[in-house]
Amino acid sequence: MLFSSTTFLFYFLPVVIALYYLTKWSRPLQNMILLVFSLFFYAWGEPKYIFLMMGCILFNYLFGLFIAASKNPRYKKLLLQLTLIGNLGTLFIFKYLGFFVRNLNSSLDASNQLTVPSIVLPIGISFFIFQAMSYVVDVYRGTVDVQKNLFYLGLYVSFFPQLVAGPIVRYTTIKEQITNREETFTKFSAGSCRFIVGLSKKVLLSNSLAIMTDHIFTMSQDGRIPVTLAWLGIIGYTLQIYYDFSGYSDMAIGLGLIFGFKFEENFNYPYVSTSISEFWRRWHISLGTWFKDYVYFPLGGSRVKNKDIMVRNLFIVWMLTGIWHGAEWTFVLWGLLNVTFIILEKLLSFEQLKVKAWVKHAYCMFVVMIGWVLFRSTNLVNAGHYLRDLFGMGGAGIFSDYTVMFFREYAVFLIAGIFFSMPFGRRTNRYISEQRKGFMIFELCYPIVMMGLFFLCVCYMIKGAYNPFIYFSF
Repeated sequence: MLFSSTTFLFYFLPVVIALYYLTKWSRPLQNMILLVFSLFFYAWGEPKYIFLMMGCILFNYLFGLFIAASKNPRYKKLLLQLTLIGNLGTLFIFKYLGFFVRNLNSSLDASNQLTVPSIVLPIGISFFIFQAMSYVVDVYRGTVDVQKNLFYLGLYVSFFPQLVAGPIVRYTTIKEQITNREETFTKFSAGSCRFIVGLSKKVLLSNSLAIMTDHIFTMSQDGRIPVTLAWLGIIGYTLQIYYDFSGYSDMAIGLGLIFGFKFEENFNYPYVSTSISEFWRRWHISLGTWFKDYVYFPLGGSRVKNKDIMVRNLFIVWMLTGIWHGAEWTFVLWGLLNVTFIILEKLLSFEQLKVKAWVKHAYCMFVVMIGWVLFRSTNLVNAGHYLRDLFGMGGAGIFSDYTVMFFREYAVFLIAGIFFSMPFGRRTNRYISEQRKGFMIFELCYPIVMMGLFFLCVCYMIKGAYNPFIYFSF
């Protein structure tokens, strides 16, 4: 079930909100309502995989109890290792087994070829397994108390606002909120507005830009395209993926507020960055902090005396980050690209170099967009073709009538996308928020604008535009 669907907006969500607030007298009952509807939400698209979700919850719940009850450090560590093997093994089977067999077959004779398993990837499996694993690791470290209520842990793992595309919520963030949160009108209204902003990002900007981007990338796969058209396509995808994922995160954070939960931010204007290191402190923040806390720091981080070990640590983290995003060599190469520049920046102390900010920003965005070519392409061959066209090595020339046509058609979305990807939007919103406290006109206009955006989004959804979220496949 998509957030950007009429089924969710006009049937599922109103029912959940109504039942939730009608039972405000009982927190356990409210939590049970959220759990039941979260499982229903996940089962809506893939009913058979609801058993995978429930198995994941039960598995990590039991091992959390076993680890907390154990007094023997060795036995405790063994239990943790078994938990990690169980979680990562499940992820490997559903997400990477087919990729592994395909690559293994490439090294085998035709007579020894293995059958490539046809396994449908469960939506959001990487997100909810990472959340479950972080809970068990935190219990092992002693940073959180074990959750003895199975249903409460189930709510943490399966809570529908951030279930299928993040942000990756840590148990330490919401452990107290599960039983001691507070619902207020301020939270509800702020959450509703945040949800509408995220919905607008997805439906009005990302979906519209996706149409142009898909056409251009398809044209590149089918033949050769001119330089300007290739750059227009990757600029469009750069904006599309930002508004797709940050829009989902905004909707998740907004829905959390509606039910009294406060989630951490997942994006902080990444396209204003002046280095790749800074970019990844601003993009998909929850994934970056997860790898930092559970992989990078345990390996020694950057505080090791030997720079070779630091490079090794970064390499491991970014190989895992690339593989986390998908079972394809394009993601591996994408991870390698990012870690190469991050290592160079650290070794050169790049962020302290006295270089003009606009030069650093241009460098950062160039590397990011080259990376998005790999991220968007279905395989290395298609990625190579697109990179060839970007730099004019395809022989298709510089200009094209298609470039003019696409730009005229999508200029409004491109300009709006660039504008709102910068802090100008936040500053404008802050100014309006400050001004509306003293003037009735702002008090009236703000909700009218939000309702107008919501109405416009619904019109686009009814129209049946491109709709699936990119990060659902992760």
